[in-house]
Amino acid sequence: MDFGFSIPTRGPLAAPQHVVALARKAEELGFTYVGVPDHVISPRSFAPNYPYSTDGDFGEGKDGNCLEQIALIAFLAGATSSLRFVTSVMVVPHRNPILTAKMLATIDIMSGGRITVGCGAGWLAEEIEALNTAPYAERGRVTDEYIAVFRELWCADNPSFEGAYARFSNIIFSPKPVQKPHPPIWTGGESPPALRRAARLANGWYPIGLNPRHPLDTPDRYATALVKLKSLAEAAGRDPGAIDLALFSIWYDETTEAALPEGGRRALTGSTEAILDDVNRYAELGVRHLTVNLRAATFEGTVERVERFAADVIARAPD
Repeated sequence: MDFGFSIPTRGPLAAPQHVVALARKAEELGFTYVGVPDHVISPRSFAPNYPYSTDGDFGEGKDGNCLEQIALIAFLAGATSSLRFVTSVMVVPHRNPILTAKMLATIDIMSGGRITVGCGAGWLAEEIEALNTAPYAERGRVTDEYIAVFRELWCADNPSFEGAYARFSNIIFSPKPVQKPHPPIWTGGESPPALRRAARLANGWYPIGLNPRHPLDTPDRYATALVKLKSLAEAAGRDPGAIDLALFSIWYDETTEAALPEGGRRALTGSTEAILDDVNRYAELGVRHLTVNLRAATFEGTVERVERFAADVIARAPD
């Protein structure tokens, strides 16, 4: 199994010296990748509908302090040599698809093929509307179409496209990405539409797993959703085995065992032995990539958690 952690893009830890040091520490300690979140701006006020908390509160994200995802990945790729980067996830409707495809291809080329494109449709209506791309209510269709645009531009010798949100022909898109046929495309999300998107379009499925409406915070819950994903892939004419499996545990806690409302323990919390057992159970389900949230209140505390995870989990986890 490959392991990664999320690089802070908001708050006091999102300072140049901290993000570079964390990326280099990840590379040094044997993490395969880091994930980089995506927000461009924050409205001064918005409805509390963040999907990964029970009350919809977005926490420190409300202050608007955030680094832009793609620019930050380009910067960190230049500061490292082997570490991979996952857009975790890129809100696809935020950006023009041709420009986005070009920026991602450039990073792939300049880094020697070290980017994975995690894609999502987004949840913050006011942000999408402020960026003046497409209507928020159409974000799912926009995301599906833009993913198709990426593939056309990255793979076709003479790319052309005629869709509801993007149209082009008679253009040269060069150079192509280093990774062939293109950088891996993972899609996030746990809802039925997100599962359908993964089944139809994705090289990998990358849920966060703490959506109160669709929780995947135990191996059994992940397994249940995986059955649905495989069924949807077969219905779409795809081999379910061709879909790479990942998980982002933003609730990871190596100090406290988290109880589930219905009883029992939330996976990836508690003792090292319990966490290692969870890792093995996810691996048995086919999960090959596990992202954890190792952020602490301070930079020093975050580094300590990163080092502890490397020693306690990475060094003892299944290959």
